Amino acid sequence: MNKKAYEILKRPLITEKSTTEKEKNNRLLFEVDRRANKIEIKAAVEQMFKVNVLDVTTMNMRGKKKRVGRFFTKRSDWKKAMVTIKPGQRVEFFEGV
Repeated sequence: MNKKAYEILKRPLITEKSTTEKEKNNRLLFEVDRRANKIEIKAAVEQMFKVNVLDVTTMNMRGKKKRVGRFFTKRSDWKKAMVTIKPGQRVEFFEGV
């Protein structure tokens, strides 16, 4: 697969849990392309944020079932990546907030 970094990394996951993971364990969480593998995710993070990646863990997340009126629908399945970066390096998503 010959994809660009911005096609592999869709968005950072910014939640309470991801913020504590970032502060304590130097881990970043991203929603990534479902077809991307760990090697491509590692290369994309290193290219976009200029950090050294130590480990990548991926999870396939199943979409939740939702009710819309009297009908039941299902959200799309997606893939989550937990990326551990080298100690001492930082990535700031919201610098001016």
